[in-house]
Amino acid sequence: MALIYNAAMMVRIVALAAVLAWLAGCGDALWNNPYPTASRADNTLYTAFVERPKRLDPALSYTSDEWDFIAQIYEPPLQYHYLKRPYELIPLTAQTMPTVRYFDAKGREIDSDSPPEKVARSEFEIRIRPGIRFQPHPAFATDAAGKPLYLSLAETEIASRHTLADFPSTGTREVTAEDFVYQIKRLAHPRQTSPIFGHMSQYIEGLRELAEQLRKDNDKIVAAHRERYGAADKGLPWLDLRAYEISGVSVVDRYTYRIRIKGKYPQFMYWLAMPFFAPIPYEVDQFYAQRGMNEGRNITFDWYPVGTGPYMLTENDPNARMVLERNPNFRGEPYPSQGEPGDAAKGLLRDAGQTMPFIDRVVFSREKEGIPYWNKFLQGYYDRSSIASDNFDQAIQFSVEGLARLTPEMEAKGISLSTSVATSTYYLAFNFFDPVVGGLSDRARKLRQAISIAVDFEEFISIFANGRGIPAMGPIPPGLFGYREGEAGINPVVYDWVGGKPRRKSLEAARALLAQAGYADGRDSKTGQPLVLALDTVARGPGDSSRLEWYRRQFAKLNIHLEVRATDWNRFQEKIRGGNTQMFFLGWNADYPDPENFMFLLYGPQSRAKTQGENAANYQNPEYDRLFARMKNLDNGPERQAIIDQMLRIAREDAPWAFGYHPKDYTLSHQWVYNAKPNQIARNGLKYQRVDPALRAAKREQWNQPVVWPIGLGVLVLIALAAPAVVSYRRRERTTAREAP
Repeated sequence: MALIYNAAMMVRIVALAAVLAWLAGCGDALWNNPYPTASRADNTLYTAFVERPKRLDPALSYTSDEWDFIAQIYEPPLQYHYLKRPYELIPLTAQTMPTVRYFDAKGREIDSDSPPEKVARSEFEIRIRPGIRFQPHPAFATDAAGKPLYLSLAETEIASRHTLADFPSTGTREVTAEDFVYQIKRLAHPRQTSPIFGHMSQYIEGLRELAEQLRKDNDKIVAAHRERYGAADKGLPWLDLRAYEISGVSVVDRYTYRIRIKGKYPQFMYWLAMPFFAPIPYEVDQFYAQRGMNEGRNITFDWYPVGTGPYMLTENDPNARMVLERNPNFRGEPYPSQGEPGDAAKGLLRDAGQTMPFIDRVVFSREKEGIPYWNKFLQGYYDRSSIASDNFDQAIQFSVEGLARLTPEMEAKGISLSTSVATSTYYLAFNFFDPVVGGLSDRARKLRQAISIAVDFEEFISIFANGRGIPAMGPIPPGLFGYREGEAGINPVVYDWVGGKPRRKSLEAARALLAQAGYADGRDSKTGQPLVLALDTVARGPGDSSRLEWYRRQFAKLNIHLEVRATDWNRFQEKIRGGNTQMFFLGWNADYPDPENFMFLLYGPQSRAKTQGENAANYQNPEYDRLFARMKNLDNGPERQAIIDQMLRIAREDAPWAFGYHPKDYTLSHQWVYNAKPNQIARNGLKYQRVDPALRAAKREQWNQPVVWPIGLGVLVLIALAAPAVVSYRRRERTTAREAP
């Protein structure tokens, strides 16, 4: 029986091999394709995300992984020009750039070039484009008489509906100025905490007062609700914000509204390019506030955002897959016809004037691990990819001049590389409250300067960032006003200008400064004791050991012993908030492309330990603070640049940070992706991109042909192994037959 079984099994294996060989010839059915075969010709962009987005409400969301989605859905008044650098604000839902008027303390209008201290109030007037419509949504659905279908549902009616698709009718309407005002009021809503309320309440007149009034009224509503339903019930009734006025925000007419700002705050224009100021219709707010919508159903803004942008979210599974599809009500937008030098040569202006968006659908798949993400990109199943450290050598090689270029493997696939310096800065901070490294004494200042020279960030970039970064000469990254190129922009405390480029000062210079500080050869001249400094850092795992050892080696160059105090993120933040550190590494990403957003990190009144501000080093220099107060509200121009130069000279001399580096972002795109240009500030770039589905399908088929020869070889091996048994069996059968009577 065993022999018969072996023979039968061999027949099955041969049949399976034949089937596999037949499937291999079917080019339309790639074995490893993660998408349906029918979608091969779809005008779809395929990409991935790593972090699960938690908030998709534009009043609450403030992380880059969330804005990657909502920036395609919501449209504030302004946006950044996709191609131009430095970054330039242009209208989006606004018809033109907002007009700004200035008034003194007596309410008299004054010139725009008046000194900031004379401006008591600024008034931004925003005229929006007529004809903008919201995406389809059940909140807008009406019956034949024009009565809303779903805004007054009983709880029993909602109980049978579990997703937005269970509301079969949808509608839309035109956006008005009131929708923009309604969203601003939502920033003060007592049932949610907008991350920008604290900051905006310092500038928008009446916002803090509105929040207080809403809080009082909400307390009454909550008390009455708990009396009726019990304290555990969360189905609070809708708080209609239309019934409330805000003194600093007003509707002028159907398409115009005004925002009054305390004092002069030019940076407010940048905030108008963020989703916080996108229009929100009261109908949708009312729809989601109905009792039962959020009880196990997630029928909320966080799950079903509603905007006017080119895309709308049609599939939301943040643990696996998110899908954006073209908004049928989107008005269209022309692709830009201008850019920065070199854009035309890169093909970035070929679609000039064409109506966007170009892509019908965007599929985001969640990839928690880097290797599957990278492999799917190489197979053509993701259209774009960043480069993880583990894959860097496979993708990038450096020329003799130090320029990054693609490896032959990447070039053979037609992959293109885009690089850009991030609007971010990383630095080593010295706590100014510390008695050794802090303060403005000459002793502490020279100690910080010596350390700034010794900590070799060029080496750090090479080892730990695969060369993806440039050394920082101050807090301001390239691409922002105030940053200077060349010799005028170097930090003369740490660098010399040699041969047309900056060169870090020698260790001898650092040791000389250390001696002047009273720590010759790393020993305190007063006590004779070795100098021991402490670095607080976050312990992420065993992989950090090489980085921490590198830190120790940098200080050892000066015979300074470095004590590394590793802890978790929460404890690390607690120590910084309390000023209980000596040194630590931190970074900052720009909220908007203005030097104020970086220079305020060293502004005394922003001290983390004193005021819980963003000045984590607790640096305070009266002259720097005085200049910052003048600079922050000035318009970009020679006067502002001159003040920034003075502030940088002070900061470089005081060295509250060892200015680290500005990271570089590397992005890979397949040859079928067009108009891909990194933009470090804006997140609404999907509408500009275009794909060639036919070319992608052809390349996927070329790169993913199944390799079946190992199966064939295995079959042959099995046949070879089984053959002697089969021959023996047949010989025995013949012998038995001859011997039978």
